[in-house]
Amino acid sequence: MNLVGHLECFVAVAEELHFGRAAERLGMAQPPLSQRIQRLERELGTRLFDRSSRRVTLTAPGLLLLDEARDLLVRAERIQTVAERAGGLDVLRAGIPEDLGGPVVAALIAAVREARPELTLELHPASTTDQLRGLADGTLAVGVLRHPCETRGLSLGPMLGQPLGVLLPGGSPLADAPEVHLADLAGHDLVLFPREQSPGAHDEILAACRRHGFDPPSVHESPHPQFTLGLVLAGTAVALLPRPVEQEGALWRPLLGSPLTPRTSCAWRGDPGPAAEEFVRIATGVLRTEAAMVPAVPAHRVVMRPASGFLA
Repeated sequence: MNLVGHLECFVAVAEELHFGRAAERLGMAQPPLSQRIQRLERELGTRLFDRSSRRVTLTAPGLLLLDEARDLLVRAERIQTVAERAGGLDVLRAGIPEDLGGPVVAALIAAVREARPELTLELHPASTTDQLRGLADGTLAVGVLRHPCETRGLSLGPMLGQPLGVLLPGGSPLADAPEVHLADLAGHDLVLFPREQSPGAHDEILAACRRHGFDPPSVHESPHPQFTLGLVLAGTAVALLPRPVEQEGALWRPLLGSPLTPRTSCAWRGDPGPAAEEFVRIATGVLRTEAAMVPAVPAHRVVMRPASGFLA
């Protein structure tokens, strides 16, 4: 039995609590996934899930196994990384924000491929929290983090800021304004990325909104651009985000004075190595050209030095 592969299936089902979604996440059909889970249960001699026509839940043994399985998968990936380095394979595992736009990701891959054609680049979309965990345990060589976050023990590349604007429904009274003041959004609900993706940035944006006169009655967390658009088109909510691709029925306006400028930087632990250094240089350039990010603080304050905590 391929224990690592079976545990990957187990963790996916345990986190999704739905065989269909877990199969989609793993890129496989549902029947083989069910067969793998059944074989794992037979090998372990215990039932890991309670299944019914309506729901899937973890059994007590399944709950106990989940943390151990996650730990084993992290260790297996670390072993693979060490083996690749020992074998001279040029592989770079890099974390990127989950909401990084498709054109930005495509430009990043193309730029790395052009500069280092011999390099195998593995991009892992992940929250800032998960990237910090990956940098700590060695499963990521470099990450692209949203700030503020805990960066002790890490080195940071140039800090970049990305001004946010507001996505409004097409019939909004604010549609004719070239720029919108945050206070003008009073009374609207707010759509924002999930807090778990980047707690520091999420809280910082809400605090800045309130300082500038916008205290939304309700905050809706949206992990997907189309869901965000749907909430905005419903007419009672607005979304704060970088300039999106044109959306039918909605319009985007910059915020007066650019009061919301979340910060992003590359980060790594220890000696980054030539491949990671090249990635930092390329990623910083791509974020500036493709995502319209701008330097947030003088570069000499953050380039190639250990960080000591939150960056202001």
